[in-house]
Amino acid sequence: MATVNFSVPDDVKEAFDRAFRDKNKSAVVADLMRRAVLEATRNKQREKLFRQLTDKRGQRASASDSDIRVARTVGRP
Repeated sequence: MATVNFSVPDDVKEAFDRAFRDKNKSAVVADLMRRAVLEATRNKQREKLFRQLTDKRGQRASASDSDIRVARTVGRP
């Protein structure tokens, strides 16, 4: 188990202490760190996917306004 030291503003520490008064603060911080890592990983995946989709935008066939209009109405009552 590693020990980590962080400097945080006093008001953040006080709010954290109030919010998690009856909790194991080390466990809470570890959970928040896990969530931050997961969020960062997901953001990287989203960015990669976005880049892949936008890079291929020029390679996709375009539809005309009339093609889009027909596609929206086909099969609708």
